[in-house]
Amino acid sequence: MTLGTTTQASYTQDPGPFDWYQKYPALSPLLHLYVPLHNRVLVIGCSNAAISEDMANDGFEDIVNIDISSVVIEAMQTKYQDIPALKYIQMDVRDMSGFESGSFDAVLDKGTPDSIMCGHNSLENASKMLEEITYGAPAYRLPMLKKLSLWTIKLHVVEKPMADGNAEQIKWELTNPVSLDETGSSVETALGRTPEVHFIYVCTKDESLQSSSSKQEIEF
Repeated sequence: MTLGTTTQASYTQDPGPFDWYQKYPALSPLLHLYVPLHNRVLVIGCSNAAISEDMANDGFEDIVNIDISSVVIEAMQTKYQDIPALKYIQMDVRDMSGFESGSFDAVLDKGTPDSIMCGHNSLENASKMLEEITYGAPAYRLPMLKKLSLWTIKLHVVEKPMADGNAEQIKWELTNPVSLDETGSSVETALGRTPEVHFIYVCTKDESLQSSSSKQEIEF
């Protein structure tokens, strides 16, 4: 199956809202640190998650959401037709030529590379996505993010939600970046070998390149 048909089937079978990894309250301090409320934000692979609604309720003024699934986009357009801050467009993240260069101040992604990396031609498709505009550990994600030499990269971590709430976790302040070396091995030194965290990559465009694309991308 292609990425598109797999996604369509998923939303048709289960139309309820679904958020990857973390919900908005856990992530809002980091978004407020990097993204002013007046910024124009692009949310890629939006699915039917509630994070964009939560952002609008928190004061973000202009949130454009795209997803490859026409099923989910049509449903979200209907659901949020009375909220001017939220716009939904059916689009493939590998080809966003429908937007002019420099259209957005920030790009927010929560899990799209993980979906792409599980599919056919994964590396090629992931590169196409990054050229247009995670959950994976630094050893796997850093080479992909650094490939285009466009970004200044900061790494943040947030504890995984635990079902019983009793598991011992390594605490790390969300808004405090983790020390990051070329290979990502410094993360293991700081957090341990298998930390119960989700990794968040904040990629800021170099000043000379900001006119051609978004200024920041936040990868969950």
